Amino acid sequence: MKLHRILLGSMITLSLLSGGAVAADDKAAKQAEIRQVTQAALAKFYAAQPDLKAKVEKAPGYAVFTTYGLSFLVGGAGGKGLAHNNRSGKDTYMSMAQASAGAEIGLAESETLIIFASAKSLDWFVSKGWEGGGGGGMQAGASGKSAGVAGGGGPGSAYYTLTKNGLQAGVAVRGTKFWQDQDLN
Repeated sequence: MKLHRILLGSMITLSLLSGGAVAADDKAAKQAEIRQVTQAALAKFYAAQPDLKAKVEKAPGYAVFTTYGLSFLVGGAGGKGLAHNNRSGKDTYMSMAQASAGAEIGLAESETLIIFASAKSLDWFVSKGWEGGGGGGMQAGASGKSAGVAGGGGPGSAYYTLTKNGLQAGVAVRGTKFWQDQDLN
């Protein structure tokens, strides 16, 4: 009976330890996936607007997000990404959500690049992360062919959007929230 308890206790301990190892492996895999998607997105931005590469390299930092959204009068989008500090080399893994309301219709997958003009604006983004705005226009990007500057991104930053696929058209008021992903940092 005593041996049975020792074996049972050992099995439970091993399963808990291996569960922690699996969680650590899962976290590392998710971080690696986000870094890979970020590098692929940067390559697409550089192909669409070659001058962005020099801007990203000279900036104190940048953030890249891949988002998926749907809108019909009201809409929403969400995604994952990271903010990279060029000075320290540190990546901060982040999430984002966006809500919109207005005369808008669309379904799209897009990538967002935010280039920070100062270390203060990068710190502001990582710690506060809020951006609000509105506007209108039309984007179509069946092959990732549209890229342009959009408003927002917080103080001291430039905000670019590259539409991977889909179509969005209309005028809407938007609110976007970026925040640190507690599970990946």
